[in-house]
Amino acid sequence: MERIKTMKLCDLKIENEPIDLRFAEVTLTGLSADSRRVKRGDLFFAISGSKDDGIKYIGPAIAAGAAAIVSQQSLVSIVSEVPVIKVENCRRALALAAAQFYPQQPRTIAAVTGTSGKTSVVAFTRQIYKALGYLAASIGTVGVVTPNWEDRSSLTTPDPIKLHQLLDLLAKQGVTHLALEASSHGLKQHRLDGVNIEAAAFTNISRDHLDYHPTFEDYLKSKLMLFELARPGAAAIIAIDNPQADKFVEVANQRDLRCFTIGRNGRDIRLVASTIEGFGQRLAFEYAGCVHKIYLPLVGAFQVENALIAAGIAIAGGGNARAVFSALEHLEGAKGRLDFVGEKNGAPIFVDYAHKPDALANVLDALRPYAKRRLTVVFGCGGDRDKGKRPIMGAIAAKRADRVIITDDNPRSEDPAKIRSAIIEGAPHAIEIDGRAEAISQAIAELQNGDVLLIAGKGHETTQEIKGEFFSFSDHDVVSSAIENQRK
Repeated sequence: MERIKTMKLCDLKIENEPIDLRFAEVTLTGLSADSRRVKRGDLFFAISGSKDDGIKYIGPAIAAGAAAIVSQQSLVSIVSEVPVIKVENCRRALALAAAQFYPQQPRTIAAVTGTSGKTSVVAFTRQIYKALGYLAASIGTVGVVTPNWEDRSSLTTPDPIKLHQLLDLLAKQGVTHLALEASSHGLKQHRLDGVNIEAAAFTNISRDHLDYHPTFEDYLKSKLMLFELARPGAAAIIAIDNPQADKFVEVANQRDLRCFTIGRNGRDIRLVASTIEGFGQRLAFEYAGCVHKIYLPLVGAFQVENALIAAGIAIAGGGNARAVFSALEHLEGAKGRLDFVGEKNGAPIFVDYAHKPDALANVLDALRPYAKRRLTVVFGCGGDRDKGKRPIMGAIAAKRADRVIITDDNPRSEDPAKIRSAIIEGAPHAIEIDGRAEAISQAIAELQNGDVLLIAGKGHETTQEIKGEFFSFSDHDVVSSAIENQRK
């Protein structure tokens, strides 16, 4: 991606001590927080993380041509050959600098946070924007989707430099409306600082990422940061029926955001009724004193909420309400989110990304009405992540499914057998199968008419990480192959 014109160090506006006048005319040609990628003229940010300290890489960065250094530490006694800018928060400084190096952004940006539902809400919002006639794009877990191209590489919230490069590119390509996911990692690490957020949305919050966040309170605080980043007067769309929603309302009011609530207790879009009809739902909801009735072509109560959040984002941003509600009838689910991928003996098979306790519970509940005989779930848990959720997810599966098959997800550096054992603590009667492909194939082989099969945990992913290596693996492809092979 091309860099913009050069900038003078003295013109860069980030919180810092006065720049030594000797260096005021230093010319910057780029930004970097990775010494291995520094190019001559770059401003290098020596970021300290949980596992490494950027200070160690200042020498290599200077040797590679860094024109100046940004650090949270005073380095006067260490660095003399290039200017050093001391800041209170190096990550925030990087994001604000990136916003100046890549200054263009789509005029309307909606950011969505929450434990579950972010990917679906972002996809639905983009689809609604498109139906309204806007040039729209989305950024999130399943990649970047624009009117003219797609990049399906998975990165929920890109690092600040990549993010602002991307925003600048999208704006130059004519994109006016953008929906993006705001992860707790991204918010806590200030990756979204400098983004002009016109709408902030909250889906729900439950246990997740406690391998990164020391406490649930810290996780919640990180999520709330999105509403603190939105500009005063921006819209705050909140799924009000969920626990902790009041915390987001409180921050929205403190920040003078325009609060827009949805749900059965919603003030702005109030869900009146929902009825299952095939692999979809008939909805009735009230908005602006009128009751609207639509058919939503999606399975699950959680998708009703996701769709209404997306509608709230579009309406709060000025979209015509009737056109927005009409667009809901044509929504397509995000990749790997309760995807119907085939059937065996008349039994439908679904793939879903659910890898958290609440998400697994919601998906199983959504599929329960379709199981006239047995509801089977195949899933595992990722290695090097929150270990405490493993028996919890096992118990959820045991309670909500008729048959549970425990297998591998992305073991990463951990022993897969130990991960499976931890899950089985919560599901002592589950079947354990070493090897995800084998587990999926066996589950499909045993399907009979009236059954429903859910394969959970990896969703849209196309690789499996084992002992630091990535292997090609797609639940969708494995299901298709198993169905085809069992027909022979």
